[in-house]
Amino acid sequence: MAEDAGYDGVSDQELLARHVQGDPDAFGEIVRRHRDRLWAVALRTLGDREEAADAVQDALVSAYRAAGTFRGQSAVTTWLHRITVNACLDRARKAATRKTAPMDDTERLEQLLEPHESAAAPAERNDLHRQLIEAMGTLAPEQRAALVLVDMQGYPVAEAARILDVPTGTVKSRCARGRARLLPLLSHLRPGHGRTEENSSGRNRVEGTSVPSATEASDVGLPHAGPTDSAVAKGGGGRA
Repeated sequence: MAEDAGYDGVSDQELLARHVQGDPDAFGEIVRRHRDRLWAVALRTLGDREEAADAVQDALVSAYRAAGTFRGQSAVTTWLHRITVNACLDRARKAATRKTAPMDDTERLEQLLEPHESAAAPAERNDLHRQLIEAMGTLAPEQRAALVLVDMQGYPVAEAARILDVPTGTVKSRCARGRARLLPLLSHLRPGHGRTEENSSGRNRVEGTSVPSATEASDVGLPHAGPTDSAVAKGGGGRA
C-alpha cells in the first residue's frame, strides 16, 4: 500500500485518534508504517512463518479493536509491539504444551528459508540456520522475546522493558540468562574474545556472547522481514 499523501506529517497518535473517530484509512496507515518491524519481531520470536503471520494478524486485529483504550502513556509503536509480543508469547506457550511430534528439521528449514534460497542454499548455511533455530528454541518464551528485541532488533533495554511491560532489570536478567544458555550453542558462529563493552543502546554486552543481530542473523540464515512476506499481506489495509 502506497503512502497516502494526506497523512504526511500526521503522528501515529493522531492517526489512532482519527481511526477511533471513524477515519476508514487511518489504521491502514499505521499498519503500513509498523508492520515490517512487527513481522520481524514475531518471526524471530516464534521461528515459524505461519505462526508469526497469525500472531501479527491477531495483534493487529486486537489493536484495531482496542484503539479506543489507548491513553498515550507510551508511543503507539511501543503499544503495537507490546500487543504483538504478547500474541507471540501466547502462541509460544500454547505450542510448548502441545503433545504433537516436532516438525522434521528439513521441513522446518525449508519453511524458514527465503523462497529463492530453498532449493540451492549452501549446506554450510543450512547447518548454521538449523543451529540458530534449535538454539533459540531452547529458551523460555520470555527470554526469547527479550533477546529478539535487544540483541536482534537493537532496541534499547528501556524500550524493550516498555514493550514487555516489565522493569528494565527484568529485561537485563532475561537477556543475561538467555545469552548464558545460548553461549555454548552459538559462540562458534561469531568471533570474539569475551571483551565487555557498553554500546550506544545502554546495555553491556560481551563480544561473542550476544545473539546475532538482525543483519548478522540474516547472514547465517535466520529469516528476515520483507514486504512480500505473508504477515504483510495479512496485516495490510487495517480492516478488522
